[in-house]
Amino acid sequence: MMEEETKKNWFVRFLLWREKHIRERTFVLIVSFLVGICAAIAAILLKYLIHAIQGLLMVNSAEGVNYLLLVYPVAGILLAGLFVRYIVRDDISHGVTKILYAISQRKSRIKVHNVWSSLAASSVTIGFGGSVGAEAPIVLTGAAIGSNLGRLFRLEQKTLMLLVGCGAAGAVAGIFKAPIAGLVFVIEVLMLDLTLTSVLPLLISSVTAATMSYIFMGTEAMFKFSQTEPFVIERIPYVLLLGIFCGLVSLYFTRSMNSIEDVFRKFTNPWKKFLLGAIMLSILIFIFPPLYGEGYNTIEALLDGRYDFMLTNSIFGVFEGNYWGIIIFLTLILLTKVFASSATNGGGGCGGIFAPSLYLGCIAGFVFSHVSNYFDISMYLPEKNFALLGMAGVMSGVMHAPLTGVFLIAELTGGYDLFLPLMIVSISSYTLIIMFEPHSIYSMRLAKKGELLTHHKDKAVLTLLKIDKVIETDFIVLHPSMTLGDVVRDAIARSPRNMFPVVNSAGQLIGIVLLDNIRNIMFRPELYERFSVSRIMVSPPEKIRSDMPMEKIMQIFDDTKAWNLPVVDTDGRYIGFVSKSKIFNSYRDVLVETFSED
Repeated sequence: MMEEETKKNWFVRFLLWREKHIRERTFVLIVSFLVGICAAIAAILLKYLIHAIQGLLMVNSAEGVNYLLLVYPVAGILLAGLFVRYIVRDDISHGVTKILYAISQRKSRIKVHNVWSSLAASSVTIGFGGSVGAEAPIVLTGAAIGSNLGRLFRLEQKTLMLLVGCGAAGAVAGIFKAPIAGLVFVIEVLMLDLTLTSVLPLLISSVTAATMSYIFMGTEAMFKFSQTEPFVIERIPYVLLLGIFCGLVSLYFTRSMNSIEDVFRKFTNPWKKFLLGAIMLSILIFIFPPLYGEGYNTIEALLDGRYDFMLTNSIFGVFEGNYWGIIIFLTLILLTKVFASSATNGGGGCGGIFAPSLYLGCIAGFVFSHVSNYFDISMYLPEKNFALLGMAGVMSGVMHAPLTGVFLIAELTGGYDLFLPLMIVSISSYTLIIMFEPHSIYSMRLAKKGELLTHHKDKAVLTLLKIDKVIETDFIVLHPSMTLGDVVRDAIARSPRNMFPVVNSAGQLIGIVLLDNIRNIMFRPELYERFSVSRIMVSPPEKIRSDMPMEKIMQIFDDTKAWNLPVVDTDGRYIGFVSKSKIFNSYRDVLVETFSED
């Protein structure tokens, strides 16, 4: 006890010394450096654990159809599900969505267990062959590191938001060895505004994490890619068509994943979820072995021009060497990957969609060029190059992040000579999908609830505003049976307000009494018993529900031209009033607190 007290006092003395001797901006840079180191360590550890588990499982693997591949992924999602349910006891799925929610609703506070829980669950899920990626869990881990380090050093909310971004940037940079992609990911996907104050900490975290990865995992690109065919301008129309195709694949992936997740969400019993996920995953991996694990070996093979080997250990092996056999096989994988990924997460596993989107993009680009070359369209399309471009296209569409797609693929493969076509395919894919889905797979559920923080500063502030912080309750409540005399004596005489809510016996709002409407009779005592509240009350222009997002509330104020509106719960019971002036005052406070420069 004494030792804990001594340590605590030491840390408090350090914080006081820091406040006196180190400026806030300088200290944020130091913390962002620490965040970058910790995020890189987490990324390196996750990769090591995944490869170690895979190595142990595959040590006795035989040639031909490996029936253990039916068991391993199911065991992985079972172990991960039990770990989450009985040890973590919290939902850790959809890592990036959780970060977006933490930024917009929880003042950038992410629970401490997220520093290790996502890492442990995803390493088991993916190590055993779950058809998901490790990147979203490690991004949540990095964000949790940034959030909790900031809270440890007692930094304010807007700095916490920045450190969450630093952790996410460091995680992406660390696991992919892609510092620029880490920075751009935070701006595009987490939707943090890039200012002079925030750019340097984000860069420090990204570069630090990437440097750590270079030291421990080598400086070579994650995927080996050698460009044997230079890009020529005449191929631009085909790159545009590839972008459109990738946009359609992204739309299919996004909507299918949402639909399948809705099916899993309907099951309240976790064992039923596991059973459904296990059956789907086993069947799909048995029929299509390339769905096993992250699928990075498939990406490496397609970027290297090798594709026949994928049929070797599958029931489609009879089509090995057949041109249309490989096209049909890869097309079926394009259609079924989303089911395998959804089954992995829905059944209890933990993983993200980074790797599946890269995987689908690589296959989409290869199939597009392979089919085009078969029909001998005007010019040859290099299949390796188009597989690379497809990766950027599908990632840009699924994540609604064209710049992240461009820089990540360039840094992952070293394909910097293809920068122009990478940009073309990413932008065209993104342009197509936003025509049908205005929000990414990460943000659409939050956007529907009005809980999404965006680059639009006005909307962002309204998202951060909570209705319970602006409700005013100092209004005297009336009942319909009261007389005008009761109103004058018991309400008007005691209240500084000029309006009064009227509720029934169940507490439901049925109208309001406006002082302006009764001014001509309120000074005539002979009318006091003749008029009841039910006669003098009027309906409000609109009622605000307590579960409405603030953006919707402001829209109602604009439509009604009202200055004050009553607030009711979902059952119509009266809670209070909201005024424009109160919202504007709170808006100004949040704007200064969250977005002002130091």
